[in-house]
Amino acid sequence: MNEPGYHAVVADCVFDGAIRHDHAAVVVEGSRIAQIVPKAEVTDIRSATVLAEGIWLAPGFVDIQVNGGGDVLFNDSPQADALSTIAAAHRRFGTTGFLPTLITDSPEKTTSAIAAVRTAMRTEPSILGLHLEGPFLSREKAGVHDPAFIRQPTPRDEEVLKAPRQGALVVTLAPEQVPRGFIQRLVASDVRVCLGHSMATYDETRSAMAEGLTGFTHLFNAMRPMQSRDPGPIAAALETATCSYGLIVDGVHVDPAILRLALRGRGNPMLVTDAMPPVGGSRSTFMLYGQEIEVTGDRCIRSDGTLAGACLDMATAVRNCVRLLGLSLEDALRLASANPAAFLALKVGRLAPGYRADMIALDPRTVEVLKTWVAGTEQEAEG
Repeated sequence: MNEPGYHAVVADCVFDGAIRHDHAAVVVEGSRIAQIVPKAEVTDIRSATVLAEGIWLAPGFVDIQVNGGGDVLFNDSPQADALSTIAAAHRRFGTTGFLPTLITDSPEKTTSAIAAVRTAMRTEPSILGLHLEGPFLSREKAGVHDPAFIRQPTPRDEEVLKAPRQGALVVTLAPEQVPRGFIQRLVASDVRVCLGHSMATYDETRSAMAEGLTGFTHLFNAMRPMQSRDPGPIAAALETATCSYGLIVDGVHVDPAILRLALRGRGNPMLVTDAMPPVGGSRSTFMLYGQEIEVTGDRCIRSDGTLAGACLDMATAVRNCVRLLGLSLEDALRLASANPAAFLALKVGRLAPGYRADMIALDPRTVEVLKTWVAGTEQEAEG
């Protein structure tokens, strides 16, 4: 390989999101991957980055649930510059693509968030779209969401959600709180609908899936629990091959034994961080809805003990999959890249021809991210 305009990254192991390639190189043309070739075919070392012995090259992580980072909360700062700060904070941990997540708030805040994402996507390739977690939720399963903002959708809400957009849009809702046909109409406008913060029964969940619901937001958390005679949404998720469910693997939100059972389900598991401002930041407290949230160990908790998102980065989530759940590194990486990208139907999360060149170099022994590329460009290390 010795062609102008191309660049290669050479590694002892290239994991492409599905299989390993030993002693190989990923060839990049502009922002896209051209091909994977044997290392021996890279003849012009001046056009190549050669990773240190033993280091892996893998797809960058894709996180569909990021509330904040770098001491910034998206709900408090729904502006493009805030999104750049959040993106930089998460890139340190290998996240090359993410959905800024706005939790339940006012209609005006939703409008600001949509505008901020539209503006930021012009210059910040890490932003893949927007996740609106609420406000059409169950008050009974509100969690840390402010019940004062929880409501049922209006025709104006539907108009806003179905409007033309760039990037992906994920909407988390409680199916039992929206009118029949609402989910189907959103899905027809290329919105990915997830169940979350819901008391939906099994039958209500199956009805929502028949309308096009394909995702479950932080499975197990803030939803009707699975019981012997009341299977609820969890059973529906685990038995359905065409659905995806997010898992917060921090050892706090869900016990590792339950997560191991979830990984045996028929659906498409994917790692999410549900990250809050302390990820990649320097402060141990932040404000949410005017209340102080404190980071204690691995928990972000409100004064009444309610969990408020997570203090989790994606590299740690992958590491926890290996150490707590017993997954191979390849399987853990797949949960953080190819699987969420497949849910969004975006050409990221894989190292394959035509996919965007979002890559990470990592030490397979420590699962530490050493280098990051977004759209073919190596990113400067953040402090």
